[in-house]
Amino acid sequence: MNRRNSHDDGETDTGTVLAAGCVLWRRSPRGGGLEVALVHRPRYDDWSHPKGKLKHGEEALHGAVREVAEETGMGCAPGEVLPTLHYTAKGRPKQVRYWAAEAVGHDETFVPNREVDRLLWLPPDAARRRLTYDHDRTLVDALLHTLRPS
Repeated sequence: MNRRNSHDDGETDTGTVLAAGCVLWRRSPRGGGLEVALVHRPRYDDWSHPKGKLKHGEEALHGAVREVAEETGMGCAPGEVLPTLHYTAKGRPKQVRYWAAEAVGHDETFVPNREVDRLLWLPPDAARRRLTYDHDRTLVDALLHTLRPS
């Protein structure tokens, strides 16, 4: 199998780590304004969008939805494709595909776990400020663009 151009098996033959995630959003239960979910990963002490490495043979969208469920305890309804991020992590190239996704079942209570110890719902401007990495901030803008009425 040629893995050079694959987006669904966890790593390419060039060593690029393949991952997927969602910019998870909801309407605030207090006032209906837009809120974006951010997760805190204690291992890295950072704030980011729910995401993770793909399993061998896993399609990126399936992996993105799985990661949202694992990291937040919520389901989501994926929507528009957002920009794919490319960066280096631990000295290896990484490619993360993203989708805008509306939270479903967000009345459930978040349960901290080994990977994620906190979940915050923030308005877009506050989410941009809280995010650790600049490349994650661009995804908030992309989400807002996709949710704008035509």
